[in-house]
Formats: sequence, C-alpha cells, structure tokens
Amino acid sequence: MRWTLRVVAILMVVAGLAVVAMAATSAASSSKCKDLPSEAQLKAHLQAAPAAGGSAGGLFEGERMWGAVVNRAGELCAFTTSTDDPTQVWPGSEAISKAKAYTANAFSLDDLALSTAMLYTFVQPGHSLFGLNNSNPFNPDFLGKSMNEGQNKVAGDVITFGGGTALYKNGKIIGGLGISGDTACADHEISKRVRNLAGLNPPGGPLADDIVYSPPEPPSVFAHPKCVNTWKNGVFIGNETLATYP
Repeated sequence: MRWTLRVVAILMVVAGLAVVAMAATSAASSSKCKDLPSEAQLKAHLQAAPAAGGSAGGLFEGERMWGAVVNRAGELCAFTTSTDDPTQVWPGSEAISKAKAYTANAFSLDDLALSTAMLYTFVQPGHSLFGLNNSNPFNPDFLGKSMNEGQNKVAGDVITFGGGTALYKNGKIIGGLGISGDTACADHEISKRVRNLAGLNPPGGPLADDIVYSPPEPPSVFAHPKCVNTWKNGVFIGNETLATYP
C-alpha cells in the first residue's frame, strides 16, 4: 500500500512538472508572437476582408483562403482558413501561405516593405534575382502543425507572386502575412486588407507595397502580371493574357 501511494505521489509530481513545462512553452510562444494576430483574429480578418474594399476578383472573390503569420524570426505564429471547413480551400495553399509569410518578412525592413508581388519581375530569367526561389527550401514537416510542435519553427521557402505582405507596428517590422487560395492577384488584395484590418500597415501606409500592373500602370521592375478577373483597390484591371500556340 505504501509503495502504491509512493508511486502515485511520484506520478503526480511528474504530471505537475509536465504542466509547468507546457505552460512555460505556451508563455514563450506567446511572447514570440506578441502584437501579431492570433489564429482566431486571423480567421476573423480573413472572413471580413472580401467585403472590405470592393471586389477582390479572382476565382472565388477571396472567400476561400489559407492565411499564415510569422514573427520577425520567421517562426510560425498562426495559420487558419477563412472557411470553417478547411477542405474547401485548396490543400496546396497551406504551404504556399506559410511560404509567402516567410518571404514577405524575410525580404522586408523597417524602411522597405516588399510584398511578394513586388518580387515577380526580379526573379524572371535575365533579371537580377533569377534563382531566388531556390534559396530557402520549404520544410514539409510544417504542414498541419502548430507553432508549438517540433523544434524547427521556420517553414522557409520563397514565393515570388502576390499574397505576402510584411507586418509593422510603430514603424517597425514585426513579421509577415501570407495569403493563398485564389489567383495570386486576389491573394494580394486579401493580404493587404487583412493587414489593414489588423492595424499592422507599414510606415508608408496600406498601399506602400501594393501590386503593380504594367500596363495599365507605367513599366516597372516591380511589375506583376494580371490574373484571371484582376481587381485592384476596387477597380477592375483586366484579365490574364491569353495563351497562343503555333
């Protein structure tokens, strides 16, 4: 009987230590993600974004999205879908949203907000950053995991089309946001709307790192091609160029 009680006491101590360790881990995770949207906040912003500024265009009007948030160290802080049923958003967009968040954070600074849309031209053949997409491979262990699971909390991967924007507070970069689930153009529209709803715009304002379409805008090294049913800030821009074959 005494031995049984002793074993129970030991197990209770071990369980208590485990709870303390879990609480410490949770507190550390929270501090690393300070000032960034939680999963619940991110979901609410994703659901509100399609109606926050006119049509978002694309295939689904920005209503079927994956969203992900990373901190300044590139560690995943939150990810979710805009739909209550995550199977109704493209499964492949989970990894892409995380990679876009990583990219926007990785290549932005306090005084330079660089959306993933702005990288498009630079990485084309013959341009100065051709090959950039191969620089930070995605970690597949990150699929379906929360920020508390696993030791490597940096998903990685570089995405160079619309949907990723850097997040700021008091003029300082604090992380990145990635949106995926529609055309790249619609993804960008939702990304900047979610950032604005969260109150985490860069010093230059919500359009400081906006997507550039050339034409109708002047030629630019930051230009991004139009997509199917492209809208920008509530204005219809056009459609992706039709393919031609011999």
